[in-house]
Amino acid sequence: MTHTEIPTATGAASAFIPAPATPYQGDIARYWNAEARPVNLRLGDVDGLYHHHYGIGDVDHAALGDTEDDGYEKRLIAELHRLESAQADVLLDHLGAVGRDDTLVDAGCGRGGSMVMAHQRFGCRVEGVTLSAKQADFANRRAAELGIADHVRAQVRNMLAMPFETGQAAASWNNESSMYVDLQDLFAEHSRVLRVGGRYVTVTGCWNPRYGQPSKWVSQINAHFECNIHSRREYLRAMADNRLVPQAVVDLTAETLPYWELRATSSLVTGIEEAFINSYRDGSFQYLLIAADRV
Repeated sequence: MTHTEIPTATGAASAFIPAPATPYQGDIARYWNAEARPVNLRLGDVDGLYHHHYGIGDVDHAALGDTEDDGYEKRLIAELHRLESAQADVLLDHLGAVGRDDTLVDAGCGRGGSMVMAHQRFGCRVEGVTLSAKQADFANRRAAELGIADHVRAQVRNMLAMPFETGQAAASWNNESSMYVDLQDLFAEHSRVLRVGGRYVTVTGCWNPRYGQPSKWVSQINAHFECNIHSRREYLRAMADNRLVPQAVVDLTAETLPYWELRATSSLVTGIEEAFINSYRDGSFQYLLIAADRV
């Protein structure tokens, strides 16, 4: 295994970083190292929680106010951020009982917003892994700024070979990051790092087997993010194969549509909003939360 030293924004250097295990993982690392979309950064600037996922819940139109007002766009961005933090709260709600001495694992942690929220809620250690050195450095700088670097840490590692001991984690999750890996390999690794009785949660977009095959909208989303969206059936089958028994399967499709419809009216559009809205409306794409216990 070769290693690369990645300079940080402050001129220091991250720890030696394992080279991607496959050419595809190298592509994904380059994609996220180069990513700087305003929709991710400006929403995080609202309160310092930087997410890489979407939102759920009803839009607070009273908070948005008059669309002709000079402050409308700022209020719209704050509302989109409120909805994405609400999504993270729902994920954390499903982690079960977590103690201050426990360790949680965020697989595909991005810039670390969910890790910070988890530590703030539970007071425990939260470990994150990401293929992007840029994201890991951002997350670690933010944890240091908040004074929680002794409890919240991001590492540049492959989520299919996480640097944690067998049974170390009380709970773990993927928040819109499972479409970058093979599900059998992913759930085998979560099953390894979770203690027996531990909880795994994923929130993900998946294509609906009842539609027949991935729709043109799903294909557009795959191309846009260089990912491979799985079907709902694949998630449940791979969990069953890897000692993860679902305790809750929650369809969040109707709850995420307001986020996308609002985002499509903002200055932060990326061109993929239409594909999400149309695929959710025609039933070819679903937004699911699955919580499963390690047995």
